[in-house]
Order: sequence, then structure tokens, then C-alpha cells
Amino acid sequence: MALMMDKTALTAFLQSEFPQVADDFAVETVEEGAMTLRLKVAERHLRPGGTVSGPTMFGLADVAVYLAILAMIGPVALAVTTNCSIDFMRKPAAGRDLLARARILKLGRSLAVGEVHLVSEGAEEAVVARAGLTYAIPPKSMG
Repeated sequence: MALMMDKTALTAFLQSEFPQVADDFAVETVEEGAMTLRLKVAERHLRPGGTVSGPTMFGLADVAVYLAILAMIGPVALAVTTNCSIDFMRKPAAGRDLLARARILKLGRSLAVGEVHLVSEGAEEAVVARAGLTYAIPPKSMG
């Protein structure tokens, strides 16, 4: 299956559909069934102790898999998360952006399953969190 949306198209989609958070993210790479998304870590993403908060990391994982799916199926804004399991494995490095490396494990007509590893920039060998997500894809008439 060929890409339906490239880096430029995904960035434009994020800006138009989610302008409230779009500036937090940067699409780094997009390929068939996989992508890397950057979270531009700012003060608002931190919890006490100066580390990136769990909800922020969840959001990064969710957006990364969502965009990886859209790269394959096109701009279907109504695709929604139906399940997520996330394991927080280590504290992210202080003062560094987080990278989400997402890949699609299964892409069907109504469901997609993806996995994402979060790493601190410059410490890519140490996975900070791992998540598995399932998305519901609406029928073509709704997308």
C-alpha cells in the first residue's frame, strides 16, 4: 500500500485540524507503515521534578500512531483511538525533545493497530516508553 500523505501533508493536516497543539509536534520522517514524530518539549510538558509528564508522553504516542495511520489511509479526521496500553520504562532525559517512532502492525478497513517507542533525542538506544494503540477507522462515507 502506497503512502497517501507525506510529511508536508501530515504537517498541514495537523495545523488545520488540531491547531491548538500542532506547534508542539514536528513530523520528522514518514514511510510506508512507519513514521517518526518529534515533541518539542517545553515547560508546559513538564511535571514536578523536571521530567516530561505521563499524559504528555501518552499524547505523543497517540498522535504518532494516528499520523502513521493517516499517512496510509489519507486525511480521515474521524479515526479515533479505541485502546491504548503504555509502559513508562525510564525517565526522559532533561532538556531534550522526545521522538516517537511509530509503526503500523495491522491496517484493516475498520481497525488499525500500531506500536510506538518513545526516546529522548540523543539517547535513542534507551526507550522511555512503549505503547500499543488500536484505532477505529470510520466507513468511507463518514471520513
